[in-house]
Amino acid sequence: MAIWFARSRNIVSSLRQNLGLSKILFKRDYSHRPVFKNSQLSSTVFLGPVKSLRHESTAVEKQPDLVQLSDEEDAQLELDFPGGKVGYTSEMKFIPESSSRRIPCYRVLDEDGRIIPDSDFIPVSEKLAVRMYEQMATLQVMDHIFYEAQRQGRISFYLTSVGEEAINIASAAALSSDDVVLPQYREPGVLLWRGFTLEEFANQCFGNKADYGKGRQMPIHYGSNRHNYFTVSSPIATQLPQAAGVGYSLKMEKKNACAVTFIGDGGTSEGDFHAGLNFAAVMEAPVVFICRNNGWAISTHISEQFRSDGIVVKGQAYGIRSIRVDGNDALAVYSAVRSAREMAVTEQRPVLIEAMTYRVGHHSTSDDSTKYRAADEIQYWKMSRNPVNRFRKWVEDNGWWSEEDESKLRSNTRKQLLQAIQAAEKWEKQPLIELFNDVYDVKPKNLEEQELGLKGLVEKRPQDYPPGFHV
Repeated sequence: MAIWFARSRNIVSSLRQNLGLSKILFKRDYSHRPVFKNSQLSSTVFLGPVKSLRHESTAVEKQPDLVQLSDEEDAQLELDFPGGKVGYTSEMKFIPESSSRRIPCYRVLDEDGRIIPDSDFIPVSEKLAVRMYEQMATLQVMDHIFYEAQRQGRISFYLTSVGEEAINIASAAALSSDDVVLPQYREPGVLLWRGFTLEEFANQCFGNKADYGKGRQMPIHYGSNRHNYFTVSSPIATQLPQAAGVGYSLKMEKKNACAVTFIGDGGTSEGDFHAGLNFAAVMEAPVVFICRNNGWAISTHISEQFRSDGIVVKGQAYGIRSIRVDGNDALAVYSAVRSAREMAVTEQRPVLIEAMTYRVGHHSTSDDSTKYRAADEIQYWKMSRNPVNRFRKWVEDNGWWSEEDESKLRSNTRKQLLQAIQAAEKWEKQPLIELFNDVYDVKPKNLEEQELGLKGLVEKRPQDYPPGFHV
């Protein structure tokens, strides 16, 4: 090895003299940087910011670079490439595929709803805390009622957020109403927080004339221009590149807002996830990416999704500041999202949040999750790791909530939901012609032909269509 190093020095010296490489090699002082041994390199975890060519963050403490110095001469030299200056080493060393230590998970509340000593979090007022809990409980009741309505055949499809209520409500509470949300499909709580009524939820699920989507979307595919909430789209991860574009447009318009988009762990296997993160990082778009790592992509476990340490490390690979947070801890989610939102807007940069949680419910009403996971596993997360119960304990311990408040809230919410469902059922369905409207400014001939063909089919076999269906 010593002979090899000596030859390397001779080669460098010869290149300097004969090829004028002194114009490429630059002096650099590494005296202020620590030297890590090989064993330290494989076990040290760094998740600091990647320095931008256009700005430098003041919100995060700088982390030391991992520089492997093999001899004194290497420490004084670096190479200049189109991508930037980089030091070099004469030792061949590959970056480890993963660290031996996992990225820690930020949390504030323990499982009993008590503040962990010396926790770093953003305080919430009594008013905000009570509203957060009320909305989490309302989301629970809404999921239960609509799920039962689907099982009764009153709506065709439903998908619950059971186990992920804290991510829904706490993230919504941390955002500004001007922030543009591009959801996946398990974020109705964000829309609930922004003022979408129970009647509006019911109208969408029933696809009646009051549905803003005119009955052309599956149930739970909510959307609201008024609440800056993009309509849910069935294809997985398509909203991530769109969010990068929305964030970039907000930046160009100098708006005091950011784009916020949600994705499940399974969605990170889609190419759109990587395209969205890379675009946002390169363009320095103010986007907050929130990944709900709930352990299952329908029936596919995370162990079959990726070999990396979850999702949080993928952000660092793209040059995006990232954090892993306990998604069942409402205070931790609120603090992380609010801080991420502040970074995105003030520093004009994307941020990635991996929220660790568990999907207690089936993936949807078309799924039976007991076919691929144990019933006692589901029950454990439903009872022992329930985010709603956990936050309720903290609110109650502060003297802000009581059993009487609980009973009144759930009773009133259930009554309102049943009334909303009954009213939604009485509305007429959208006429068939709405299926062909709002597609083109001027309807093309082939679409007109399809419309006439479908009308003829309905008139020929009216028994095949539900009551109230009309052309």
